[in-house]
Amino acid sequence: MGGADWNGLLPWLAVVAAIAAAGAWLARAYALRRGLMDLPGERRSHSVPTPRGGGIGITLAWILSCGLFGVSGRIPIALALATAGASFLVAAAGYVDDHRPLSPWWRLAAHVGAGIVLAAGVLAVHGAPWLALAAIAAVPVLVNVWNFMDGIDGIAASQAALAALGLAGLAMLSPHAGGGLPPALAPALVLAAACIGFLPFNFPRARIFLGDVGSGTLGVALAVVVLLLLQGAGPGQAAGMLVLAVLPLSAFLIDAALTLGGRMVRREQWWTPHVSHAYQRLAGRVGSHVPVTLAYAGWTILVAIVAGAASAGGFAARLAVCAGILAAGTLAWRAARGAGAREQKDRPRG
Repeated sequence: MGGADWNGLLPWLAVVAAIAAAGAWLARAYALRRGLMDLPGERRSHSVPTPRGGGIGITLAWILSCGLFGVSGRIPIALALATAGASFLVAAAGYVDDHRPLSPWWRLAAHVGAGIVLAAGVLAVHGAPWLALAAIAAVPVLVNVWNFMDGIDGIAASQAALAALGLAGLAMLSPHAGGGLPPALAPALVLAAACIGFLPFNFPRARIFLGDVGSGTLGVALAVVVLLLLQGAGPGQAAGMLVLAVLPLSAFLIDAALTLGGRMVRREQWWTPHVSHAYQRLAGRVGSHVPVTLAYAGWTILVAIVAGAASAGGFAARLAVCAGILAAGTLAWRAARGAGAREQKDRPRG
């Protein structure tokens, strides 16, 4: 790993953070002027009207970075263009929804379309067909997970930053083809820098929310980082790397999967706003968003360290570690929600 690689990357990370911060500041002024506000309600976790759409700075920084990655050769140009195109599709759907309600099915169509665009980029650089199929699945899954889990101050951006850093650590610890930085490292660090630039506007007290434009970008960016991590893995290492890549994402994956799965079983409209996620129950119980966001951050830091330690083991050891973490997370989810507590049905909007 040459010093020149870092010399070119580190200044750009500062620029990315500045773009994200400036975007949040400008978006807040725009939202206040246009009346783009998330209002408190029975299916919301905040208590004061708050502007939305602050994640557009993250979106701009990420898409610009995708172009620079392609031009500089950090990732193949075809994959860079596909990444930028997929990110734009998701962000555009989110931007429209931040201004006026967009049908969830149109949003899902944009997310699936973005996955297909990303898959085409994977195939264009001679990626394995299974990796292209993973792209089609990963984009809508992670986009919607980050959208559903973006419900209290700081949690979505902090989790994206920590997950990206965890994935960056895995990239550094794993053998990869070629010299220089691992292919997933620069995108992961850019994503973390963008989130760090935005977070002062969203935590510990939110002055603006990410909005769908921001949460969607975080989801598609994390999908791209995971795919690059798998693509850059050494021969025969992709399956084991996929097992480890789940761990930095596990806080959100566990909460979203179990909560939404329960809503589906109860035949509720799982895609509508609600306050039944574990993090929402916890925030309501303690009366503050801050300790909950920090607790989720602590979990992600811990499991990212575990993932790094497990990277030295074989596939069976990695699988056992992942299974243990997911089991522990499931128990934590039940405890956070109050195991055995009676479920309350969401009331219709007034």
